[in-house]
Amino acid sequence: MPSPYPRHFSFMLFIVYFKCICLFMESATSTIVTDKEALLSFKSQISSSEFPNPLSQWEQNLSPCNWTGVLCNKLNTRVIALNISGFNLAGSISPHIGNLSFLRSLELQGNRLSGALPDQLGNLFRLRVLNLSSNSLDGVIPSNISKLTELRILDLMTNKITGVVPKDLDQLANLQVLNLGRNLLTGTIPLSIANLSLLDSLNLGTNDLTGTIPTDLSRLRNLKVLDLTINHLTGTVPSSIYNMSSLGYLALAANQLWGRLPYDVGDNLPNLWGFNFCFNKFTGRIPGSLHNLTNIKIIRMASNLLEGTVPPGLGNLPFLEMYNIGFNKIVSTADDGLGFITSLTNSSRLKFLAFDGNLLEGVIPESIGNLSKGLLKLYMGGNRISGNIPPSIAQLSGLTLLNLSYNSISGEIPPEIGKLEKLQMLGLAGNQISGSIPSYLGDLRQLNQIDLSGNQLVGQIPSTFQNFQQLLSMDLSNNRLNGSIPKEILNLPSLSTLLNLSRNSLNGPFPQEIGLKSVVAVDVSINRLSGSIPSSIKNCKSLEKLFMAENMLSGPIPGEIGEMKGLETLDLSSNQLSGFIPSDLQNLQLQSLNLSFNDLEGTLPSGGIFKNLSRVHLEGNPKLCLPLACKNTRGHGRLVKVYVTITVIAAFALCFIIASLFYVKKGKAKMTTFETLKRQHQLISYGEIRRATSNFNPENLIGNGSFGSVYKAYLKGVLVAIKVLDIGRTGSWKSFLAECEALRNVRHRNLVKLITSCSSMDFQNVEFLALVYEFLANGSVEDWLKGKRRNADGYGLNVMERLNVAIDVASALDYLHNDCEVPVVHCDLKPSNILLDEDMTAKVGDFGLARLLMEKSGSQPSISSTNALKGSIGYVPPEYGLGEKPSTAGDVYSFGVMLLELFTGKSPTHESFVGELNLIKWVQSAFPYNVQQFLDPELLLLVQNLQCDRQPINPEIEYDCLTTIIGVGLTCTSVSPDGRVSMRDALRKLKTVKDTLNNR
Repeated sequence: MPSPYPRHFSFMLFIVYFKCICLFMESATSTIVTDKEALLSFKSQISSSEFPNPLSQWEQNLSPCNWTGVLCNKLNTRVIALNISGFNLAGSISPHIGNLSFLRSLELQGNRLSGALPDQLGNLFRLRVLNLSSNSLDGVIPSNISKLTELRILDLMTNKITGVVPKDLDQLANLQVLNLGRNLLTGTIPLSIANLSLLDSLNLGTNDLTGTIPTDLSRLRNLKVLDLTINHLTGTVPSSIYNMSSLGYLALAANQLWGRLPYDVGDNLPNLWGFNFCFNKFTGRIPGSLHNLTNIKIIRMASNLLEGTVPPGLGNLPFLEMYNIGFNKIVSTADDGLGFITSLTNSSRLKFLAFDGNLLEGVIPESIGNLSKGLLKLYMGGNRISGNIPPSIAQLSGLTLLNLSYNSISGEIPPEIGKLEKLQMLGLAGNQISGSIPSYLGDLRQLNQIDLSGNQLVGQIPSTFQNFQQLLSMDLSNNRLNGSIPKEILNLPSLSTLLNLSRNSLNGPFPQEIGLKSVVAVDVSINRLSGSIPSSIKNCKSLEKLFMAENMLSGPIPGEIGEMKGLETLDLSSNQLSGFIPSDLQNLQLQSLNLSFNDLEGTLPSGGIFKNLSRVHLEGNPKLCLPLACKNTRGHGRLVKVYVTITVIAAFALCFIIASLFYVKKGKAKMTTFETLKRQHQLISYGEIRRATSNFNPENLIGNGSFGSVYKAYLKGVLVAIKVLDIGRTGSWKSFLAECEALRNVRHRNLVKLITSCSSMDFQNVEFLALVYEFLANGSVEDWLKGKRRNADGYGLNVMERLNVAIDVASALDYLHNDCEVPVVHCDLKPSNILLDEDMTAKVGDFGLARLLMEKSGSQPSISSTNALKGSIGYVPPEYGLGEKPSTAGDVYSFGVMLLELFTGKSPTHESFVGELNLIKWVQSAFPYNVQQFLDPELLLLVQNLQCDRQPINPEIEYDCLTTIIGVGLTCTSVSPDGRVSMRDALRKLKTVKDTLNNR
């Protein structure tokens, strides 16, 4: 049939068609050029340390479709994928990346890219995969990233991204993987994430997220991975989370979550292969249903508050790789003991087994050798395990770590342990192991840490220990080892952390060749070592702590010690050292120097640490003297007494002047009484104190402190408290000086007032030290908490009285920390050191351990100047146990413990606190929803009767106030010093609570 259109019309259509093709081709050419320009701009901001440069092919004269990491479409007209992951590239992401408008996949992970994410990423509306993980990108997540509606994978893990998780991510309706872990994200988990119905992996772990876990997350029916570890999430886990049957991996570790773990969690999560709930406050039993999941690989519940026994069923887990239930309160069954170990022999893939820090009893079964040959780490320490170490343990040939420390294991170290050739850490400390150290241990050539301390080992240190060429730390202290120190031990090239041979019976000359160039701490104290200190000690260039006390070392102190510029602590006390103190010691940045009880002589250096003799121990060296004293006594001055007398007189002269001005404000009568006493007793005599205390009559004894006894006495008709220091106790002189130094420049209504002192000789010509304080009639806070004191109605302290005590103490510490010319750290805050006057005003006393913070403002605490713990058990912050020196944050911790004790009535050393449970964890376990559970029962009886201005307080308001007070206590007792509130902020919060109570 002929065409209805004229021939010329058909020709015109052909021309139009041809022009369209030409325009299309021209358009395609221009877009690939645009993509090339965008990529070259991207390259211009990228550098590489690799050779050859992975992007060297990216040249102007080549098509980008032939470039490394670039993928184009079939017609080579557009770039659709860019993958340059793992090339170790540095630089930033160019905003021109947004011009790659046909891009479907952008993978830049595993590089060193930095800078912010460009907003232009939101222009890549065809993008399905965006993976920028494992870089150093910062800034916030661009808000327009929600425009990428085709996105399936968004992976920004392991960067430095800040800000919050965007709330409008739910616009990414096709998203299946959301990985934002290992960043610096803050805020809460947005509820909108629950709208991502296709999501199968959600990782927000290792950020700074707060708040609770949204219940709505349980609507993600396809979710297989939920990782919220290492955040600051609080509250309980929504019960619906435990019913997400699709979950394969559930990880909530290292948060502040609490509540009972459902025993049937495994029944409701049948697809679970990984369960990680470590480092929280979960209670209840180990969910036995987890042992029914035959495909499970990871079970981690360490560091919680779990109780009960290990449930049966461990023999059903053939694919189990990690089982960690350490640091809970797990006990053994009466008959089975450690029988669950035998059950685990069916888990042929087991690599990590930890049940340390529990209450498990029994002997280690021989079947332990039948565990997986691939087992790498075995933690069994901190239990009540008894019996011998079975030789079958040698069958665990793959072990890299074996920790059996702090049990009741006896017998000898089986030589078979020497067959564990891959072992890197061996911990047997704190047991009852006897016999000698097997020389076979020297076969453990990959060992980098060995701790055999606190046992009953005898004999010599094996010479085979010279094989430990990779050793970082060795602790053989507190045993019965004898013989000489093998010189090879002192020349181990890798030893860098610790060499501790103290508290043994090692003898013979100290080896003269020392080559420990990297070691930080060496302790050989309390042995029987003789000879001189070798000058080769200077080779220990990294040494910070050196303890050689209580040996029989003789000769001079080698001047070469002055070349050890990093040395902070040096203890050579109780030896037979003679000669002069090397002047080069004053050039070191020493924080503590103990040369006491030697036979040193001559003039004391005047620089460095010798400017502050409170940090220097020199007693027991009668031939030492100050420079001025040496001139007057031809080299044989009485150093310690001269210095102390000068210091005390100067201190109290200044103290009395300040105090006299202060007492003018207190009224003429009171001023006259105290001023008369001070004028008459500005360094009173031993005889006066003896008479005032009726020859130290026990009837006048009102208490005992860390360094002496306290008596009630009258001096010139004024009732006072006299603290008599026990000179026989180590540190009494230092305590005396510390108290004088701390109190000489301070004045505050909530500090016990120091009136005068006595530095004299008693009638038997023995040194006598005493401090005279004001007398406080209502005793210590400890007396009230223990019921030793009551008011006229027979009651203890009510809520308001306890709050007033807390505010008074906080006021004193705030003054010491922030308002003194040199900040003062008390170091021993506890209820027994807080006294109450007639008006029930609390005052802080006992500054015997106080320290002045001489560091510059804002500086961080450095390693402690002493190896003795500062403070009392239960009140000492954890960092002091790790060697950090006293700080204001340490006082805040002690205050927090005291505050919790004040309102719970339980001391931190209460007999109910066993294992890992302590006062803080006990309170945390019920806070904030069950405050009544831990409040002092006597306080609960008084709560209903509490009145302020004769107006009853609303119970709800009172409950909220008590919750706030306990919250302050918990904030003060954060494990990390940086996580604690300042004393000033704590005081402000407590005053706010008081105002609330007074205004209702």
